[in-house]
Amino acid sequence: MITKETIRPERVLSQKLQAVPEVVHGFSTRQGGVSAISQPGRSRSGGDLNLGYSEHDAEENVRTNRKRWLRALSVDDQDFRFVLLRQEHSKVIHTIRNREEAADDFTRPGTLQGDGLITDVPGVLLTVQTADCVPVLLCDPVRRAVGAFHAGWRGTLARIVEHAIESMQELYGTKPADIIAAIGPSIGPESYIVSTDLLQQFAAEFDYAAGLSRKSEQQTYFDLWEANHQQLLRAGVPANNIDVTGMDTAADTTRFFSYRAEHGRTGRMMSSIGLQP
Repeated sequence: MITKETIRPERVLSQKLQAVPEVVHGFSTRQGGVSAISQPGRSRSGGDLNLGYSEHDAEENVRTNRKRWLRALSVDDQDFRFVLLRQEHSKVIHTIRNREEAADDFTRPGTLQGDGLITDVPGVLLTVQTADCVPVLLCDPVRRAVGAFHAGWRGTLARIVEHAIESMQELYGTKPADIIAAIGPSIGPESYIVSTDLLQQFAAEFDYAAGLSRKSEQQTYFDLWEANHQQLLRAGVPANNIDVTGMDTAADTTRFFSYRAEHGRTGRMMSSIGLQP
C-alpha cells in the first residue's frame, strides 16, 4: 500500500519502504514549489514543484524547488551526498561505491549518463526524474543496498529492473526474496496509448506481453506498471514485497507533471532513495 505524507512539498511514500528505518525515500508530485508551468487550456498562478532544468522554467526556481524536496525528505545536505543522471532511456546502471563519487550539491544537473543507480553506501541519495515514465525504487534491507531506476517503455523493454536485481546480486549478495520494491506515479494503463510496433517489440521479448495491452475505440492502451511488476516477479521478488502507487500522471495534471498530457510543456518529478548516514 502507498500512503501520502501530508506535508509541503507533497511526498508519496511506500509503506513497505517506510518499514525499513535506515531508508529515506519518496516520490515527488508537482505540488509545493515556486514554479509556474502552464497546462493546456488553463493557467496556473504558481506553486509547481518542478525539479528538472528545462527551457520551461527558471534555473533559480528549480534550485529552490530541489532544496524544498530535500526538506520534504528530511535530508540534511551536510550529511548526504547526491547522485542524479543524464537519462537516456537505456538499461545503463551505475554503481556508486563511495561518497566521493557523489556530488555535494543537489542543485547541480546530473553528470552520469544512464537510467539506473545502485549503492550500499550510507549517506548517498539516489534520484531519477520522470514526467510519465515509471520510477522504480528498490531496497535490500538485509545487505543494506538501494537502487533507483527510470523505466520508460525503452528501459522496460530492455529489462532495466531485471538487470538491476542481477547487479545487486553480483555486487552485494542480494537475494531477490529480500528485495522491497516500489513503483511510483507514472502514466497508467487507462492513459498510455501505444503503437502496434511497440506491442510487437514487447511480444518478441516477453511471454506475458499479451496481458499488458487492451484495445478500445481504435486505440491500444499499454500497462507499463504491470510490465515492471512482472519483471520484479520474474526476477524473484515476492508479490507481497512490491508496492504499486496506481497513480496515473497523465490522468491528474493538477497533481502530477505529464509529458504526454501536457504536450511536452511540463516539469519533472523526482523519485529518491538512500541509506541514512
